[in-house]
Amino acid sequence: MVFEKVKELIAVELGIEEETVTLESDLSDDLGADSLDAIELIMAIEEEFEVEISDSEAQKIKRVNDIVSFLENV
Repeated sequence: MVFEKVKELIAVELGIEEETVTLESDLSDDLGADSLDAIELIMAIEEEFEVEISDSEAQKIKRVNDIVSFLENV
C-alpha cells in the first residue's frame, strides 16, 4: 500500500516514529518538517517511487495525504 511506504519514508527522513505519521498529519505543524526536510522528503519519494514531482506540485504538498494522493494518481 502506498501509505505504508510513504509513512516509512517520512519516519526515516524526519527521524520520527512511524506511529506518529497519519494520513491527516501536516508535514510541518504535526511532524516538524522544515523546508529542507520537505525537499529531502520529496527527493526520497521521487527516488523510491520513480516519479518526478514538479516544483508546483511539491508546493501543494502539505499533508501526508497529499503525497499519497499524488502517488496514486501518477
